[in-house]
Amino acid sequence: MERDIQQLISQMTIEEKAGLCSGLNFWQTKAVERLGIPSIMLTDGPHGLRKQRGGLDHLGFADSVLATCFPSAAGLACSWDRKLMEQVGIALGEECQAEDVAILLGPAANIKRSPLCGRNFEYFSEDPYLSSEMATHHIKGVQSQGVGTSLKHFAVNNQEHRRMTVDAVVDERTLREIYLASFEGAVKQAQPWTVMCAYNKVNGEYCSEHEDLLTRILKEEWGHEGFVVSDWGAVNDRAKGLAAGLELEMPSSNGLGDRKIVDAVKSGKLSEEVLDKAVERLLRVVFQAVDRKKEHASFDAEAHHALARTVARESMVLLKNEHGILPLKKDGTIAVIGALAKHPRYQGGGSSHINPTRLDDIYEEIRRTAGAEASIVYAEGYPLDIDDIDDRLLQEAKLAATQAKAAVIFAGLPERYESEAYDRQHLRIPDNHRKLIEAVAEVQSNVVVVLSNGAPVEMPWIDRVKGVLEGYLGGQALGGAIADLLFGDANPCGKLAETFPKRLSHNPSHLNFPGEGDKVEYKEGLFVGYRYYDAKQIEPLFPFGHGLSYTTFEYTGMTVDKREIQDTETVRIGVRVRNTGELPGKEIVQLYVRDAEVSVIRPEKELKGFEKVELEPGEEKTVEFVLDKRAFAYYNPELQDWHVETGDFEILIGKSSAKLVLQETIRVQSTVRLKKTVTRNSLVGDLLDDPQLSPIFREMLRKYSENKVMNALEEDGSDMMLEFVRNMPLRVLAAFSQGAVTEEMLEADLRRLNEIGE
Repeated sequence: MERDIQQLISQMTIEEKAGLCSGLNFWQTKAVERLGIPSIMLTDGPHGLRKQRGGLDHLGFADSVLATCFPSAAGLACSWDRKLMEQVGIALGEECQAEDVAILLGPAANIKRSPLCGRNFEYFSEDPYLSSEMATHHIKGVQSQGVGTSLKHFAVNNQEHRRMTVDAVVDERTLREIYLASFEGAVKQAQPWTVMCAYNKVNGEYCSEHEDLLTRILKEEWGHEGFVVSDWGAVNDRAKGLAAGLELEMPSSNGLGDRKIVDAVKSGKLSEEVLDKAVERLLRVVFQAVDRKKEHASFDAEAHHALARTVARESMVLLKNEHGILPLKKDGTIAVIGALAKHPRYQGGGSSHINPTRLDDIYEEIRRTAGAEASIVYAEGYPLDIDDIDDRLLQEAKLAATQAKAAVIFAGLPERYESEAYDRQHLRIPDNHRKLIEAVAEVQSNVVVVLSNGAPVEMPWIDRVKGVLEGYLGGQALGGAIADLLFGDANPCGKLAETFPKRLSHNPSHLNFPGEGDKVEYKEGLFVGYRYYDAKQIEPLFPFGHGLSYTTFEYTGMTVDKREIQDTETVRIGVRVRNTGELPGKEIVQLYVRDAEVSVIRPEKELKGFEKVELEPGEEKTVEFVLDKRAFAYYNPELQDWHVETGDFEILIGKSSAKLVLQETIRVQSTVRLKKTVTRNSLVGDLLDDPQLSPIFREMLRKYSENKVMNALEEDGSDMMLEFVRNMPLRVLAAFSQGAVTEEMLEADLRRLNEIGE
């Protein structure tokens, strides 16, 4: 339905305009009934719908409608599956339509800077490219159903400690290449209807009033067409926030924010034109939601549960499988040990807490999948609500293990260990979980550990067990998914979307997390996750991109369609992948790029492409990637743009960040030459190394023939003398000439060199 939004705005009072810029209550926007402007509902996500059953005037975390609880983002990202992400999004959109929800608050695309962040279960990855791709397809799926999304939390929200006041201090390159890049691709490719600003400050400015973030970058540079909504309670200065690009304040401020906007307009502090533009953005989304509302919408709860099971299977990661202990045979006695097997940890805590349509009992799903030929015995192993070791439960678990041919232990992090609002203090699982694993391993050689956790954990016991399956927070259908994988009814195909360190002190942010008072400095810079472990040559417990299968894959025949390109062109990469095992399976092929010739600090390699391919035994397929300028570029703060340095780049194909199997090199020619201003303090070596300036500069050096330093260099010729001169500023070179080079000559030479550089 066509509407003249400008005409509507012209009929509104300042008070009505200001009123649209804040919520009616906790979850709804205001209506203007006399002009036919309706109210719409926003509600929590991102891996399921959390809509309050009763009133709309409270936050509430428990009393919500029944909805499908899919695996949280920490697990979803391990699927590395764009199509699957869209299917999840479609299902979420259907459930929102059925509940008259216009905007689902998610996905969350913040980077996993530290494994301690309490909300990491809700974030995709430590890598911005993988995170951005997952968020993009989540958004596309939801919005295909006429429901908006709210990409969050923009930006640099990487800890829960003092999250509403902390100032994240980060340099511009790191901000662009790591923390903003995670959002950028999703905004450009998927156009989320809304973007949610974070609570924290970035470089001294609250995100809710950060004009660089909300207007210059998000709206003007990236072209975001929707509106910005505050995180709930994130507004600091309402008028300043509106001017910076924050259109909607949530939840309702009971008129306080409205009055501040009206006062600012009437006093001239805020122009009415800015307010009108904010209202225009809001109305476009409101009417988009109304026009795409599906009457009498419903969803198939059983079909969505089945999808949740598929998604959980695709997302779980087989970390270890010594001597092929998995898959288990469906015969004999199998001990299922650990309270989490009957009381599963399947989702994160806080605002994303879903009331599931149903919930698998892991133990029962294992019994059902194993069938009549197997005998499944259970032992609780530990109390779930405390960390104390219960000797009676421990002895029962050991007895069960001795009577079985294999023991499957369920361990991980209870909900009290990780949640929104607080960060973890360490990477350990509870003492009683650890002790259970060690005790069972003493009496049973065939031990498999299934983990339920939202983020990495230390594994001091890993050498005592043969198998480890990382289940993350697998959603309501995790039980069936785990059973499918344990018995080989499905083949594991997930790979880690984050690095698992051996110990907390190995993490790059360790010395600077969570900061001091209301300030946290991102001193590790670009070196987040695998970028740091690569640079420091620290072997992690499990590397980024790691994941095992019940079959094997061989990579061959890597091709590149061009050996040399300009940075305005693309290059196509091909690689053949063959299933060399005996079972059908899926492989995630990862492409990394390394800049072989650098003049700026860059990581050893960076993920720039991935594809998931399904193969029958003996089947071979060609996987293709297309790389453009951004695959080779770094962000240059002086240019305020992405820049490629002319030189060689290595294209690396790997099974993980630590297991690279194929490599080719191409040359990329930059079409942008950085203007180099030559000054009295420019170094001799820099000018000699510059391909454009070097010929002219060498000619100038010949004029300095009476320069005793140059004469000494020619006579000495040592490496020390060479480096002495190369690191000499021009002013010193001139001074050492003992009058052979005058100030006037030096200034003339500088002008000539700078004319060449223009």
